[in-house]
Amino acid sequence: MRRAENIVTLGEMMTPLLNCPRVDAALGLTAGGALLVKDEGRLPTASFKARGLVMAVSMARELGITRIAMPTAGNAGAALSAYCTRAGIESFIFCPEDATEVTIRETALQGGRVYSVNGLINDCGKIVGDGVEKMDWFDFSTLKEPYRIEGKKTMGIELAEQMDWQLPDVIFYPTGGGTGLIAMWKAFAELEEMGWIDAKRPRMVAVQASGCAPIVKAWEEGAEFAEPWPDATTLAHGIRVPVAVGDFLILRGVRESNGFAIAVTDESIEEARARMGREEGIHLGPEGAATYAAYLQSLEDGRVSKSDRVVLFNCGSGLKYPMPPAGQRIDISKPIDYAIFQ
Repeated sequence: MRRAENIVTLGEMMTPLLNCPRVDAALGLTAGGALLVKDEGRLPTASFKARGLVMAVSMARELGITRIAMPTAGNAGAALSAYCTRAGIESFIFCPEDATEVTIRETALQGGRVYSVNGLINDCGKIVGDGVEKMDWFDFSTLKEPYRIEGKKTMGIELAEQMDWQLPDVIFYPTGGGTGLIAMWKAFAELEEMGWIDAKRPRMVAVQASGCAPIVKAWEEGAEFAEPWPDATTLAHGIRVPVAVGDFLILRGVRESNGFAIAVTDESIEEARARMGREEGIHLGPEGAATYAAYLQSLEDGRVSKSDRVVLFNCGSGLKYPMPPAGQRIDISKPIDYAIFQ
């Protein structure tokens, strides 16, 4: 049974696909080549996590679930708390204690019961899993239920529509749990089956940080599964996932598309974030900036060409993350020296 009253919404909408004319010119991209940014920060709760959780929470309500728990790096917990509160469902969210403070406060403000854990996201996941029977909550961890993937397929469907049903040559996707990459690859197959697109597929590029790159290591070694990454660290908390449950699905999508996995340093992420803001006025989160850093690195080493049409996914608003200090003080008790503005 499907009951319309169980559909939860906070006003989801199609996110913009932004062009980058100054970057294109600076990089000398040739005819046909262009760089585009799919900005997921415009969604409710300011990240792509809204896509999966609006679907999953709606189905949880339909199925009579009253308590939900989840491990999160930040953005998923914020989305879960908002949609659960909207649906009248109790939510329990566990995040690493160094998660971005804005998302922790956002999660609590929106009604979630949020707990900081002195460990990584997989440690938070263990708390959730071990508490299923004790607490009678439903485990909403990545790939523990099917509907988050179904919601995230809309990224691929929207992209196809925005590009007039002609997919790009390459997609760079920030990869932690990797559900977005898995979902888009599934969406493209279904769109072809329905006759909406042809057999052409983008090369899927899984982008990770050098301080936490289990998928990159597995891809380079030709392995089907990724080994847990020890002592994971990166400023891009959304891709700091030492163990991805869907590792084999991520690797399958990358290999079937003739794509690749690539790791970038935190320093290059910070520079890419500043560069995109300075040159295009697009405020990337660290995870989105990682895709730009990876694109620049791949352009330099020849894994992508200047004629490729490339889409970068910015999965969350940069406003959720720390920014460098800025601004100069003006003392109005003294005459203004306008020479400082030259």
